[in-house]
Amino acid sequence: MSHLHDDKIKELEIKANEIRKSIIEMLVEAGSGHTAGPLGMADVFTLLYFHTLKHDPKNPDWEDRDRLILSNGHICPLLYAVMAHSGYFPIEELKTLRKLGSRLQGHPHREYLPGIETSSGPLGSGLSQAVGMALADRMDSGQKSNKFFYCSLGDGELDCGQGWEAIMLAGKEKLHNIIGIIDRNNIQIDGYTSDVMPLEPLKEKFEFFGWHVQEVDGHNMESVNEAIGQAQAVFAQPSIIIANTIPGKGVENFERDFKWHGMPPNKEQGAEALNELRTLGGKIKSEHE
Repeated sequence: MSHLHDDKIKELEIKANEIRKSIIEMLVEAGSGHTAGPLGMADVFTLLYFHTLKHDPKNPDWEDRDRLILSNGHICPLLYAVMAHSGYFPIEELKTLRKLGSRLQGHPHREYLPGIETSSGPLGSGLSQAVGMALADRMDSGQKSNKFFYCSLGDGELDCGQGWEAIMLAGKEKLHNIIGIIDRNNIQIDGYTSDVMPLEPLKEKFEFFGWHVQEVDGHNMESVNEAIGQAQAVFAQPSIIIANTIPGKGVENFERDFKWHGMPPNKEQGAEALNELRTLGGKIKSEHE
């Protein structure tokens, strides 16, 4: 994993801000969809698609690519935005989110869009898919594989039992090329995770099942990058990165409010959010000058 220099950090932060603006525009146009998670994970996904992942938008089925499995499929506006900005499809197509006949469904469908690794919807299933893919890769490649299987998880979906079955199996099989990233934003559709189903001690639970665990600020590009680099260097166990994020990050009225988990902004709210993000973009540029 290459080090992030100041110029690269500036480039990524500017790109993440552009991604957030695209998310707001998509949701306003669609009139439905999730707001908090996509905005909160924009920094992580920008780092993945513009620095970390081995992938090729011009050859999305490239055999040696890394795999990104979106278990928390409801944050797909973010996935679509980073894919469009990466060159998988035209940015203008983002405005078709959730429209009848669109390739950009409310949860990703792998047969609709090149570059989508798995269809998602039922929460808790993505890590099982990642484990299966990593096991199949081991059978095909032995220990010679140079692929990583990144799995994006929501903290709320850790309420699901299937996820813990996958956690146990990955630990047992020592699947070192699985790197899970948890969006630890502390909210889910019904409220705060601490009220709905407390998860702590989360770090210790993963460690008990044989995982290498790191906890980072999910909005600090350098910290996330270093954590991924450490995870890639672990050869005896799977890795999980607990990324502490602010739901709705970048728009003050959306931040930390669980009602925005599954609610889109209306036109007025969207216009205010875009103005705030434009101002934020100017600050990012000036801070690095």
